[in-house]
Amino acid sequence: MATRLRGRTTFILACLTIGGSPAGVWAQENESGIEEIVVTAQKIEQSLQTVPIAVTAFTNEQLRVNRIEALVDVAQRTPGFTATEVNPAEPNLVIRGIGTEGIDSNAGGDASVVTFIDGVYIGRGGGANLDLLDLERVEVLRGPQGTLFGKNVVGGLVNLVTRKPSDEDFGELAATFGNFDRLEVRGRLNHAFSSTAFASAAIGHRQHDGYTSNATTGNDVDDEKISGARAALRLVPNERLDLVFTVDATRQRQRGKPRDNVCDASFNNGVHCIGVDPDPRVVNAITDGDLRRDVEGISAEINWRTGIGTVTSLTAYRQAEFNFEDPFFSNPVNPPTQIESINRNVEDSDQLSQELRLAFSALGDRLDGIAGLYYLRENIDRDEMLDQRFPAPAQQGRGSFPQEVESDSTAVFGEIGFDFTETFRAQLGGRMTWESKDAHLRGIRVAGPGFPPPLAAEYDVSASKSWDAFTPRAVLQWTPAEEAMLYASASRGFKSGGFQGTAGTGASALIPYDPEFALAYEVGAKTEWFANRLHLNVAGFRIDHEDLQVSQLVPLCCVVIGNAAKAEIDGAELELVARPLPGLDINGSYTWLDAKFTDFATGATANNTGRTLPRAPKDKYNLGVQFGWKLAGWGDAYIRADWTHQSEIFFEASNTPLEVQGDYDLFDARAAVRAHDERWELALWGKNLDDALIKTHIVAFAPFRQELDTYQAPRTYGATLTYRF
Repeated sequence: MATRLRGRTTFILACLTIGGSPAGVWAQENESGIEEIVVTAQKIEQSLQTVPIAVTAFTNEQLRVNRIEALVDVAQRTPGFTATEVNPAEPNLVIRGIGTEGIDSNAGGDASVVTFIDGVYIGRGGGANLDLLDLERVEVLRGPQGTLFGKNVVGGLVNLVTRKPSDEDFGELAATFGNFDRLEVRGRLNHAFSSTAFASAAIGHRQHDGYTSNATTGNDVDDEKISGARAALRLVPNERLDLVFTVDATRQRQRGKPRDNVCDASFNNGVHCIGVDPDPRVVNAITDGDLRRDVEGISAEINWRTGIGTVTSLTAYRQAEFNFEDPFFSNPVNPPTQIESINRNVEDSDQLSQELRLAFSALGDRLDGIAGLYYLRENIDRDEMLDQRFPAPAQQGRGSFPQEVESDSTAVFGEIGFDFTETFRAQLGGRMTWESKDAHLRGIRVAGPGFPPPLAAEYDVSASKSWDAFTPRAVLQWTPAEEAMLYASASRGFKSGGFQGTAGTGASALIPYDPEFALAYEVGAKTEWFANRLHLNVAGFRIDHEDLQVSQLVPLCCVVIGNAAKAEIDGAELELVARPLPGLDINGSYTWLDAKFTDFATGATANNTGRTLPRAPKDKYNLGVQFGWKLAGWGDAYIRADWTHQSEIFFEASNTPLEVQGDYDLFDARAAVRAHDERWELALWGKNLDDALIKTHIVAFAPFRQELDTYQAPRTYGATLTYRF
């Protein structure tokens, strides 16, 4: 592994002009060098260049100029990160080959890559999105983060950091118009009531017509309509106390995302392709489906500076209601005869979390650390329903899988660091976690007799299970010069076990699957060159992934989950920010990834050992270039172009040709003019300008040579006018 990493590192160091990270800033902000980015990757504020973790950070400005609206946009510009989705409320997030497919979508499972909002764990995919408004930055931490962030962060995490109210009075309004009748309006406001009390508010709405046409109903589908609001109050009564209270809400109402039926016309004389439109943006579903989602949250963060350190209390309550109907399989055989499978997921979840921690230092700041306690209570009520509408009455049926799961997670954690010299530092930490789940699971034949063959009889069962795990972390850090920091780390990640949400029998529903673990080794360097005009960060890693929780689709029934595999993941990443000339910013990244199953026997004759992990591209590039110049007397102009290349990925462990998204390129661009005083800005933008057809999810039916696909957005473009006051 070491030889391979050295070879890849040599290659990427030789390609500085095409690597990079998304931390570029506009020219006039700091013409003498690159702006410092502060992150909270270790629960305290630190410069990105001094943190011994592979972190990618997007500032508020970068989110805006790149039109980053969803996690798929974040992943596009982050090394080692892949994001796809079945629908906007159930994303599939994978970092360095570690992710979740269908496990966290049932009530008894958890995600491998976790989203946090201001440090608050978000347990369900439907409870997290980027429409919280007024984001200060987005941080992506790659690799297991089992010590400070803890719960189930076996692959990595995305932390959405919102802007805290400040003593500055300002306001901002923005309106966007684009193709597909796109309309966006956003506003944010900050006000200081006094020298100790501040408030902020933000509101937004985004909508566009559907990217896909449903030939059966005549409607456009795959549209969007989402609104959100956020408010925060900050009290700073003295220099020792800082209190922030926030509340946010998101409402989403739109049509569904029927799948494109991709069939092989050369198979069986094309019988399975009769009536199927070959245009990938045209579907043939008897219903459009729908998506309804309501997300609310409230939190209180208290920071109290004491004689022994800073005590932080973070209390949060969140709830999410989610209802999604998915025309899963649509096949018009000899029209008007229609074969149809319709999946509806209804979920109501809420969670209460409390974190209490102390950040301290001693011995003239040579010794520092964090110690804390954590508790989470999560309640999930979910019902997965499948409606089979086949021509033969004996094949028709409708089934339901209600799931009620109550989870508790308790942890004690800590990390300590010591500066042995001015240049050498060591950190050691660990987290002890105790988790339990109580599940009430049912399988109901609502109508029959055809649904589903594996559900031999209805069931109504209850089960409980507890797990515990210790997840340590050790880091050695060497700073030979002010412009360079090198580190080596070892860390362990853990994801708790769970229960089958859509089991075929009551007996299998009672059998839990076990936790999975990841042991990661990482070496890296963060460097600055040429008087802070170039930042070059490199990381190499190996991850031993054990007891992988793998989901497999049982046709006409359900998803079955088990601990079926081991994997070994090797990789190297490069991130670069450069400002070679005043006004010129270059940023990008490169990732090499070798993620393979080392033990995955799926049956007496089937074996996935040696195959590539799902959603783990071998190579991924990103390059962004921005140039800004002054317009005489009144303003500034900017042009920006971004390019992403990703090699092929498989959507299933079997790696069959029916489950692959080939390599692709994405091109985005933006041009803007802005007043010198930044009072207004007009920007023209375009995304996916080459109109690449990129699959975001595939379900394959190999015996019939058919795929059921969903796709990323096509070419979009528009104009945004922003006014600040």
